[in-house]
Amino acid sequence: MTMSRILKDYLTQHGIDYEVHAHPRTFDSAHTAEASHVPGDRLAKAVMLEDEQGYLMAVIPSSRHVALGELHRRLERSLGLATEGELKDLFPDCELGAIPPVGKAFGVDTVVDEALLQEPVIWFEAGDHEEVVGVSGAQFKELMGEATAGEFSQHQ
Repeated sequence: MTMSRILKDYLTQHGIDYEVHAHPRTFDSAHTAEASHVPGDRLAKAVMLEDEQGYLMAVIPSSRHVALGELHRRLERSLGLATEGELKDLFPDCELGAIPPVGKAFGVDTVVDEALLQEPVIWFEAGDHEEVVGVSGAQFKELMGEATAGEFSQHQ
């Protein structure tokens, strides 16, 4: 598989300068960071959550995990992890486990951890398990658009 067409079109439509780097096939963000030689604090990952209001993408550094209690408190929502099987329709041209953390491209509401917004360069999954996309910190902020920002992740 290659970079998600939906993601690629979205980046192009919004004038985002990006680069794509290939890496050996991986199946989790820790190994993706290692294989692509990217610090875990600069590799953004998407964690898909859901509740009765629908899906929510939490974008956090790959070196961290979502603090669900903090999200519950901040958003006043009782969110839980979405199952991968539920996500095929939301991300039709992405491999499961390699969802790009650009919710707007896929019509998904997004929250972003502030730790990522401080980094000069951000990398993320391209929609497959063999490529990462790199953008400047400023362009990453642009991609996050109106996403709610906050501190809701913890080091693993």
